[in-house]
Amino acid sequence: MTRLVLVRHCESTGQAPEAPLSEAGTAQARALAERLARLPIDCAVSSPYRRACATLEPFALRAGLRLETDERWAERRLSPEPIDGWREVVERSFEEPDFRVPGGESGSEVKERARNALDAVFARGAGLPVVASHGQLIALLLHSIDGRFGFAGWSSLRNPDVFLLERSAAGVLSFRRLADG
Repeated sequence: MTRLVLVRHCESTGQAPEAPLSEAGTAQARALAERLARLPIDCAVSSPYRRACATLEPFALRAGLRLETDERWAERRLSPEPIDGWREVVERSFEEPDFRVPGGESGSEVKERARNALDAVFARGAGLPVVASHGQLIALLLHSIDGRFGFAGWSSLRNPDVFLLERSAAGVLSFRRLADG
């Protein structure tokens, strides 16, 4: 059994890749570092987006780990331009995996990218890696593991949110949300 801790980033000031954590998000990241310190985490990987890196930086510093970034953990590119009705586009992504708006990624493409990123982290052979990423990518990845985690699951995500993913020797993935505290 291999395991991985998957974290949705803390509260941020916006959606742009360079958007920092909010004041509340910075406090959340410090609290998250305390929580993660109780686990035997030995590898830290993040989306390159500023809010994801800032989510794990306090923990990585405390644990003496180098925070590595991997572009494959970046948030889904829904559209190159702001769009009205973006929540409906997200919902449709769970129902129609190959649907995309012009210039955006389909749910299927995001799932494939996330699975490749997940396989790369598992291939490192770390005892318990932690990864920081984003809501749509995480929800689509979890949906690929359990189809019941759909739009309602995405809507239920918090900032931050923490999941434990487990892969059996046969390669079967499962997950559970880790309780706060």
